[in-house]
Amino acid sequence: MAYDISVPYSFTKSGIFYFERRVPQDLSGHYDTKKISYSLRTRSASVAMSRARRAADQLDEHWYHMRVQKRDLPGRHRLRMAVSGPIGSPQAPQESSVRLSEAVRIYLRLKGHGRPDTFQRAAERACGYVIDACGDKDLTDYTKTNANAFRDTLLERKMAGSSIARIFGTVRAVINFTSSELGLSMTNPFSGVYYDRSVGVEDREPVSTDDIRTVQHECRKIDDEIRWLVALVSDTGMRLAEAAGLHVDDLQLDQDIPCVTVREHPWRRLKTQGSQRVIPLIGASLWAAQRLLREHKDSPYAFPRYNTGDKTNANSASAALNKWLKQHVSDNCTMHSFRHSMRDRLRAVECPSDIVDQIGGWQTEGVGHGYGRGYPLSILVKWLVKIEGFTNDPE
Repeated sequence: MAYDISVPYSFTKSGIFYFERRVPQDLSGHYDTKKISYSLRTRSASVAMSRARRAADQLDEHWYHMRVQKRDLPGRHRLRMAVSGPIGSPQAPQESSVRLSEAVRIYLRLKGHGRPDTFQRAAERACGYVIDACGDKDLTDYTKTNANAFRDTLLERKMAGSSIARIFGTVRAVINFTSSELGLSMTNPFSGVYYDRSVGVEDREPVSTDDIRTVQHECRKIDDEIRWLVALVSDTGMRLAEAAGLHVDDLQLDQDIPCVTVREHPWRRLKTQGSQRVIPLIGASLWAAQRLLREHKDSPYAFPRYNTGDKTNANSASAALNKWLKQHVSDNCTMHSFRHSMRDRLRAVECPSDIVDQIGGWQTEGVGHGYGRGYPLSILVKWLVKIEGFTNDPE
């Protein structure tokens, strides 16, 4: 049996592709097996990819429906009627009776295909808050007074300005999409609502250069899987979920320039399309990658402890690592602070901003930046070596 990461949710046996998907732990009570596995009846990788993705999408829709029936969501008593049928159902309400709960269903049916669970939960939760605060009305019946009252309800919940912004953004998206899809003539009352986005928001501090050196020294001294993850992030600026969800084949140390490929996997999606990139490995990140490949020869995952199910458990990694990190950095620093530090460290050596964006997977403004393949590794490593301040050979 061999795994082919180019074909998601599959492995090959005697040249034949097989579909394999682990049953989510929260739904295991509905199954008599831990994995769903069967032959895709093809030796073609392209055919197997199509069949595996279709099967995975069907399972995602089915599991979503199962979870919705038991999830305790805000406004669930209102939303249940809207989502209780199959997501792929072609039913569409009449223009005169498009309630918000029905709008959520339309939005998820048409835009939720292939999206992560977080996309579906965000739409349900945000619109559930509206239903709790203002009732489940026709979209055209909501007023600016309702939208302002909704904002006040969120403020009473002591939500941070950033959280309120995300919720309003989701509600606006659901209403705008559904009204456009059904040809409704209306002005979205949830647009242009004022609230202070800075309320309750704590600025993430970058990790200072001295603290980075201290943390990397401690990582080498303790020398275990958790510290390898910290070290890998510290000199690459990767998001924690990106690093925790790496496949061992993403770590390429046998090239002239050792590097890590950040790409999407069935168990871990990327935040944006621009997040896919290749980052040279230097200093502590190279040391960590060497340790990982030496220790995890029998697992496809670079960090098996955070990939025990069908998804990378980045939240568990964040909790454990931030707790340890607090002993060595200033109060407002977290694992995500290494991304802020990477940008500052590159600025300090006057690295061009588009190279900074490529290393960190940040969006670069301007149409021209969408052309070409970006800078080669030889250019990227030159700037990373400058910020490291010493050779990239590990201890």
